[in-house]
This record gives sequence, C-alpha cells and structure tokens, in this order.
Amino acid sequence: MSTIVTRFAPSPTGYLHIGGARTAIFNWLLARHTGGKFLLRIEDTDLVRSNADMTKSILDAMEWLGLDHDGEITYQSQRFDIYNQYIDKMLETGHAYWCSCTPEEVEAMREQARQKGLKPKYSGRCREAGLGPGPGRVVRLKAPIAGATVVDDMVKGPVSFDNAELDDMVLRRPDGSPTYNMAVVVDDATMGVTHIIRGDDHLNNTPRQILIYKALDLPLPRFGHVPMILGPDKKKLSKRHGATAVMEYETEGFLPEAMLNGLVRLGWAYGDQELFSREELVKFFSTDNLGSSAAVFDKAKLLWLNAHYIKESPASRLAVLVNAFLERKGYPSQDLEYLARIVPLLQPRAQTLAEMADKTESFVAATDDLTYDMKAVQKFLTPDVREHLADVRAILDALCRFDEPSMEQAVAAYLEAKELKFKKLAQPIRVAITGGTASPGLFETMAVMGKKRVLSRIDRALSL
Repeated sequence: MSTIVTRFAPSPTGYLHIGGARTAIFNWLLARHTGGKFLLRIEDTDLVRSNADMTKSILDAMEWLGLDHDGEITYQSQRFDIYNQYIDKMLETGHAYWCSCTPEEVEAMREQARQKGLKPKYSGRCREAGLGPGPGRVVRLKAPIAGATVVDDMVKGPVSFDNAELDDMVLRRPDGSPTYNMAVVVDDATMGVTHIIRGDDHLNNTPRQILIYKALDLPLPRFGHVPMILGPDKKKLSKRHGATAVMEYETEGFLPEAMLNGLVRLGWAYGDQELFSREELVKFFSTDNLGSSAAVFDKAKLLWLNAHYIKESPASRLAVLVNAFLERKGYPSQDLEYLARIVPLLQPRAQTLAEMADKTESFVAATDDLTYDMKAVQKFLTPDVREHLADVRAILDALCRFDEPSMEQAVAAYLEAKELKFKKLAQPIRVAITGGTASPGLFETMAVMGKKRVLSRIDRALSL
C-alpha cells in the first residue's frame, strides 16, 4: 500500500477556528493511523488580507493541540512561478484559453442567464477566439460542456455534478496571480497529497478541481467532505454561540486533550466510547466512521470533558499551568511545590484552569493583599466569635504538628470545652484565612497554607 499523505491548508486571514481545527485533527489522525505523512500549507495568496500574526496564531494553535506536521511548511505566496508553469502547460495543451471579457461583461452574461432561469455563469464567448495574452485578460479553464463529474466522496459517497452547470472558471487573474482552485490543485499534486478531508462548504469546489487534475493528467486524491458544525440551537456555529477561535479556549483554561477529544467527536465515533487518549484516537481512527450528518458543538460537553482531564492530570503538571494563569492575573511566579499541594484540593470540582487559578488566589495572595468579602466579615466575625477566633489562633500557634488530624483534634477539644458546635467557628475561620465563605475542606486548606500564613490571616481578620 502506498503512503497516505494528508494536509491541512489554512488561510492566515483569521484565527484557527473550531471547524478548521476539526479538519486538521481528522487529517492528522488519518496520517498518524496509517503511518503516513501530515503536511501543512499556508494559503497566503491573498497578500492584502494575509497576516504574519495570524500565521503564528494558527501555528500556535496547532502546537497546543499537538498536531505535529511532517517536513517544512509550504507557503503559497512563494510558489506563484510554479502555478504559472502549470497554467502555461494547460494553455499549450488546449485545456485553457485567454479571455478578454471584463468583469462587467461577465456579470451581464450571468444576469442574462438568471433571467432565463439558467445557472448564472460565463457564456464561453472567448472559448474559441484564439486570443493571446493582453492587458486585463484572464486565463480560463476550457471545461467539458457535456457529461458529469463525479466526486467519489469518502464521507458522502458518490456525488455527481452536471458539467453543463460548471463554469469555465478563471485560473489566472489579470495581475498574473493564480486563483484558489488552480493553486490548490498544483499544491496538492506536487506535494503528493493522496487524501483530503475538509468541510462540505468546499464540496462545490471539488468538481472544478477534479477538472483541473484531469486537464493536467495528474492523479486524483481521495476527497472526504465532513458536514458543518452547528451550535446547540442547530444553527451554524458562530460567535453568538460563544468562542469560536481555538486559542480562546486555551485562554479560558481548557486542556488541549479535552479540546482534541471534544473536536474529534464532532463527526467521528467509535462505538459508544466518549473518552479517548491521543494514542487511542490514532489507533481507532478511520474515515469509515466519519458521519454525514451535521455535528452539534456543545460547550457544556466540552466543560465535562475538561473537568475529567483536570481530575486525571498530575498535580505537578497542573501547578505549572495554574502558575501561568496566575501570572496573567499579575501575580509573581509561584513556588510550584506549593501549588502542587493546592491543586489536589481543587481538582475534584474544577472545570477549567482559569477557575482553578481564581480559587488559588486565596492561597497565594500576600496577607496584606488578600481581598475580604466584607459582607461575610460582618456576618460571621461578630464580637463574640472574634474572642473564640483569638483563642483558636493561640491553640493553632501552639501546635507542634500543623497537619489535619492535629488541627482537627485541637479545635474539637476547644469546641467541646466551650460547648460550641463546629459550624459556630467553621465559617469564621474560613472567612479569616481565605477572605470568603467557599473553600475546599477547612483543615485541608489550613494544612496546605501552613502555620505562618494561617496565623497571619487570622491576625488580619481580627484587625478588620
């Protein structure tokens, strides 16, 4: 069996979005599953709209998702000479021709076709005119006008297009630049691409590209067109459904493995299995399991996946990631060993890294900088409670071992002696050491914070 070669070919006119990332993942998985190659091409022929920063953001997103590519990156903007060589070849073999019709004339032809109830397209006026190059002229494909072009789609099955409805499309613009369809065919052919998975918004381009392949006598790749992604309301995914750019999810605190798992399930399935490691995805992936129905992107499902992967991640890894989020919030770099002790307290309920970072603030803030919920202070730190809190501070200070059992035993003895219930002091202590009323287990929290921090927090609370 010959080597399978796939590719991902984003345009650097915007960020990498959910749909594009899913396409990249499918192509990457097909290549890795078969031991083939996954190539990366930047389609930057639109020199006005293409942006180097966008290119970097796309590459950053691919790296974050772990989609490594083989070989050097191909940039279309560096290949204009190659495209024109192939266009010249088509002119020589009679598969293309020069056209002098102006855009206004072509639009008039299309309008005339519309009025007759026909598909709006170029009339072919210059098709047999035998024109040569000249100012304002374009090169058009001499497409067949009879028969059909069939796309043997890996996802949809055979899809037939009537050649009579396909245009003599432009291959070279008046400024000498190639059009999208021309450049894509030359790139895929010269890069040795054998399989192309892309969104079904490209399906109408495919018969046109097949005609170029045939005109150049190039081997056809296999095409697979996956359905669009919908929002929970079953409408096309857009910004109204929330973030659409992949790296926005990194900013929100999603793990790459959750994103990978969530996106691959938008149109691909392996039985009823929901959770996949990267290795399992590579092992199980097959185009046979790509669905032909539109997939629904549900952020709630992604949050569920992310919570799962947060629970499964080593504390040492999460400590590094949470530290980065804290730095974004203006905190200095933290002691990673300290963060690694905090993380297990937060893992069971956390859905995102950003949420973990928010809840870590009360652990890492300098005592003088700790923000107190003043309503909670007024509610729980009443004058009589403050006396008990001062007593508890003294008891904690006297402890030789500042661990959960020792603290719990000492506080329990105090409560028994004073004939108090635990709830009488639990929230006041929590407010004193964290600034608020919500935290992981009280004694767990205190043990991780350590004696010095806990005592200084209680002192600050008593001074409020």
